[in-house]
Amino acid sequence: MWRPPGTLGACALLVGALCFSPPVQAQDTVNVLHWWTSASERKAADYLADRLQDEGVTWQDAAIPGGAGVGAMKVLKSRVLLGKAPDASQLIGPAISEWADLGLLLELDNVARRGNWNDKLFPTVNSLIRLRGHVVAAPLGIHRINTLFYNQGLFTKLGLAPPHTWADFDHAAEAFSRIGVTPLAQSTEPWQIATLFETLLLSETGPAFYRDLLVRRNANSWFDPRVSRALERLRKLKRWMPQQLSERPWQDEASDLAHGKAAMWIMGDWGKGELQAQGLTPGDQFGCIAVPGTADAHLYSIDTFVMFTGDYGNQAAQEKLALMVASPQVQAGYNRIKGSVPVRRDVDPSTLDPCARQSWMAFARGAAVQAPSLVHRMATDEALKDAIVSLIRRYFMDDHIPTSELQRRIASVVRALSQEGNSYDSQDTGR
Repeated sequence: MWRPPGTLGACALLVGALCFSPPVQAQDTVNVLHWWTSASERKAADYLADRLQDEGVTWQDAAIPGGAGVGAMKVLKSRVLLGKAPDASQLIGPAISEWADLGLLLELDNVARRGNWNDKLFPTVNSLIRLRGHVVAAPLGIHRINTLFYNQGLFTKLGLAPPHTWADFDHAAEAFSRIGVTPLAQSTEPWQIATLFETLLLSETGPAFYRDLLVRRNANSWFDPRVSRALERLRKLKRWMPQQLSERPWQDEASDLAHGKAAMWIMGDWGKGELQAQGLTPGDQFGCIAVPGTADAHLYSIDTFVMFTGDYGNQAAQEKLALMVASPQVQAGYNRIKGSVPVRRDVDPSTLDPCARQSWMAFARGAAVQAPSLVHRMATDEALKDAIVSLIRRYFMDDHIPTSELQRRIASVVRALSQEGNSYDSQDTGR
């Protein structure tokens, strides 16, 4: 067959080029399971995804709706059982050690050494992410649960100061009630009711006794009069809440505060992130202070990522994610959006907004003021958390349940679910 001169040589050159040119590298991808689905949470996740892309790794999103991560934890367990664990997952508190004990989590010791985590992270954070001397999680941010948000415009309009005592709170609530503004935003979602209760419990008892109840699982302590007062205050606050209480998502309460439908709101400081997403500025349109009686305490929840081992084929990309999230730049950018504060000790407080500065400086005071959140998975395991949350919600919704009866029920549950040596004492483990 006749061919034009040089055709065979050209073809050979083309085939050679195709055969011997280096293959195109596939983009590394990390599948990330989390429960950040509100507007502000989505922005925070997108920020992390963009920074990871800067490292040459694509963030494959697996966001599971549901407050307090209830749905996400169910999906995580299902995926692991099916052999389809995510590369990375948001995980909180004692659950980190539980998953690590199963041998499913990637050890991040080299990442921690590169990032000098041992020196740069708060001691409580450092202890939380370690199991038997190995680093098994990457920390993201610290949330303060005992936060009271208030609409600055409404307080200015009535000439009121933010409430630092419960007497101040009731005085302000009465004034707002008279002008037709809901004094306190609230939902009947179980985790939201229990979140309010744990702040009241901290207010009445202080960090040491709070840990005795929920970390050391001292069942007899539930009969203490201070616990009674916290439970009774939970019911008394109902008079300042919307007349038609319903299971509203927490984002709706943020909107009520932003638009002046509610004057105050007790919620973790992810609420700040959501208010910012609606265009409000902390210290200007809204303020935040510690819940009355808790100025000297920090009820905390620490967000972390764990990396599942799988076949170790994606370890390099997972380590890039872990190193990135704890870096100074990403800590500053992510937590500013999310509403939380950095896990690092080398932060200049003057660079933080007023709400964040209060939170970071309170946490920096150390274990004596720190109390791990029950509802947000820092104080104990899932079984006890779920049992207490359920009992608190029933008590809140049914005024016929005597306070003493609820205390007896909780004490019984604590005894039943506690085992010898099964403790998550923050004084012993840093949690």
